[in-house]
Order: sequence, then structure tokens, then C-alpha cells
Amino acid sequence: MTVFGKRSVPVRAGAWIAAALALPLLALGAFLCDLQLSGNFHTVVPGELYRAAQPTPRQLQEYADKYGVKSVINLRGPHDGFAWYEAEKAENAKLGIKQIDFRVSSITEMDSKEIARLVAIMRQARKPLLVHCQSGADRSGLVSALYLAAVSGVDIKEAARQLSIRYGHFSMPFSRTYAMDLTLEAFGAASAQPSS
Repeated sequence: MTVFGKRSVPVRAGAWIAAALALPLLALGAFLCDLQLSGNFHTVVPGELYRAAQPTPRQLQEYADKYGVKSVINLRGPHDGFAWYEAEKAENAKLGIKQIDFRVSSITEMDSKEIARLVAIMRQARKPLLVHCQSGADRSGLVSALYLAAVSGVDIKEAARQLSIRYGHFSMPFSRTYAMDLTLEAFGAASAQPSS
């Protein structure tokens, strides 16, 4: 019989090894899928700053009703003629929400002038403020961290938690979106320098 034969032990051991390797990947996949299905919406500073993936008109309505969102910073930048962009513009106009388009690349570091301009926009924007990108992981994470450090005065290490797997961001040097981490590191280093 093959059940008790010599081949059954290696086959069973191989199946256990495959399952042990597959389960963490399946769990990670399920977690990331849940982030996208939930809109990757999170509170950064209650009543002041929220972050999300690309919101649908229904989600914008929900964020306005539930959180009182008054301004939205679209980190994908203007995309005239694209359905998602036109729907967002129309819904924000209908709700009386100010839409600010500020393009941030997820694969290119921001320079200090771009950061200063963005921080000034965030300081002046009517609150509560929602920042979003496509998936709510990388650009939204960087901008949330910049807000915490530059506007709220939070320690840079604490602010850097906005760039984490919890939100779908992979902080690894070989990742295309590692530019977000490098931007925050450069901002933190520049902020730590004494002013002259």
C-alpha cells in the first residue's frame, strides 16, 4: 500500500512545507485585499487629517458625512477626461469640498521645494483634510508622515509609522516605492539641522 510506503512520508513532509510557506503569503494577500476593499481609509489626526485610497463618490459622501471632510488633496494630480478624476471632481463640487490636485510620484523622491509647497498647502487647507493616492499606501503614507512631522510637530520616527505594511507600504530598498522612505529620511535629516 502507498499509505504506509516509503514515498508517503516525503510527500506528506513536502505538503506541510508547501502549506507552511503558502499560508503567510495567503494571509498577506488577504490583508492587502481587505485594505483595498475598505478604501484603505485611516484616521491620522482625529478631526484634522485622514488618508485613503482613491475614493469613490459614495466614499467621499461618507467621509463628508461621518468625518466632516472639507478639503481633499488628490496626490495623483489632475487627470482631465479620466472617469475616476471627473467623478471625484463632480462629487467634491456637489459636497462643497475643496479639491486640491498636487501630483506626487510614488517612485521619485520629492525635493525640498516640493515638500515646502505641499506642507504650506496642508497648513492652509480647510480641515478636516483627506489625502489620497491610488492605493492609499505609498504617497498617502508619505504625505501623512510629512503632515505629522511638519504641521503637527510629531517626532519623525513616530511620523514614519505612516509608511508601513499596516497601510500596504513595503519599506524595502529594492521596492519601486522606496522613494517615499528616502524622501521622509531626507526631510527628517534636513529638519534636524539647526537653522542658520
